[in-house]
Amino acid sequence: MEQTKVKAGAQISRRAFIQSAVILLVLMVAAGVATRWVPAGRYARVLEGGREVIDPATFEQVARPDYPIWRWFVAPVEVLGSADGLALGAIILFILMVGGAFAMLERCGILKAVILRLVRLFGGRKYLLLLVVSLFFMALGGFFGIFEEVVPLIPLMLALSYYLGWDTLVGLGMSILATNVGFSAAVTNPFTIGVAQQLAGLPLFSGAWLRLLIFAVMYGIFAVFLVNYARRVERHPESSPVFAGEQAERARYQPLDVTALEAAPALGAALRWFLVFLVLILAVLVSVPFVPALSQFALPLLGVLFLSAGLGAGRLSGFSWQAVGAALWEGVVGIAPGVILILMAASVKHIVVSGGIMDTLLHDASGVMASTGPFGAALLIYVTALFIELFISSGSAKAFLILPILLPLADLAGVTRQVAVLAYCFGDGFSNLAYPTNPVLLISLGMTTVSYPKWLRWLLRLWIWVILASVAFLGLAVALHYGPF
Repeated sequence: MEQTKVKAGAQISRRAFIQSAVILLVLMVAAGVATRWVPAGRYARVLEGGREVIDPATFEQVARPDYPIWRWFVAPVEVLGSADGLALGAIILFILMVGGAFAMLERCGILKAVILRLVRLFGGRKYLLLLVVSLFFMALGGFFGIFEEVVPLIPLMLALSYYLGWDTLVGLGMSILATNVGFSAAVTNPFTIGVAQQLAGLPLFSGAWLRLLIFAVMYGIFAVFLVNYARRVERHPESSPVFAGEQAERARYQPLDVTALEAAPALGAALRWFLVFLVLILAVLVSVPFVPALSQFALPLLGVLFLSAGLGAGRLSGFSWQAVGAALWEGVVGIAPGVILILMAASVKHIVVSGGIMDTLLHDASGVMASTGPFGAALLIYVTALFIELFISSGSAKAFLILPILLPLADLAGVTRQVAVLAYCFGDGFSNLAYPTNPVLLISLGMTTVSYPKWLRWLLRLWIWVILASVAFLGLAVALHYGPF
């Protein structure tokens, strides 16, 4: 089959890679410098319900660890041997499989065929399609706690955005950003709301009435932001901040040769194969919150399913094994620089922990909160979660780390534990796609030509409104003594 000259799959541009790498290097050095002037400290850890949590009454200053400067710069390698190494390995394997599979699906025309069917299903009402797709992804995050698992679906949403006359940012917006907003405005997210309420001793998923209102308001803010931007880009494509860099990406999907797609004799079987695996992927996404044992294997399993979808679709489309292998390799090589960025991002936490200052930072934050009123205490929980998110992106891990310290202080400040949980979930979630240390952000941007600075400038407009709304909801929750306690 004839091959195009444009490389298939996610291709991380040199400029985007360098910009992200420089930002992460600055953060690594800043973390290293902090280990030199922040006193080392330690909390004792105890086991509760099979999980390790901090005993908030046991903080003590300790001798500064011997952590030389040269180790700051080898931290991206050291982190593979740390407690986070296994999870990082799973993430790296996952993105390489997705990168290869995406290239194969693109080469054989499956992505274009799926886009065509989606557009026909909505009868050309593309803004309705945008709103429905965004709500679907937001619900995955808000009700099921799905986040990084939606990464395999991002390429499809990018392709849909190009075809409908929008840009890369709209594609990212209706997929991973929508998921993130839902994850942050969670209603029954088991990985943030569930874990935090368990630690607070609250009835599981209690107080959902206010969280449903928050979810609806945040969806409204997000929908207005994304639709207004999409309309502007549709009218004036050159106004997009990524217009110049994404022209090669757009060339893959515009114009879409509908006649050629429908006439391809083998495409029907390949499309059916892909749709079967897409259903399996969605089944895994929905099952993760209800099958705890599945959560630790979800990413590798999704990677295998997506890779199988690409391999099978390629063969059924008439590609030889050699052509399939070439497409897979092209996709893997294109996304491989993202592995370096992920290791650099993970090393920021590794440096802080190795320097012995993580517990000191927590202790200092808790000391400030002890002298505030109810609303001030709620805001400080919010800010503390935002700050710790820079080092630890996992919502459940962060809850076990900081809530045992903050919850007793919230009690003393007159903040209900339900408000404390809400403030924690806001801080954990809304920063996920703003910090360059979050692997999901790096993976998502790595599938595009969008640099981190451009992404941040674009996201800032939404983030301001989201933060204002979340602070207003915290004020309302404090005023209502949001409970049950």
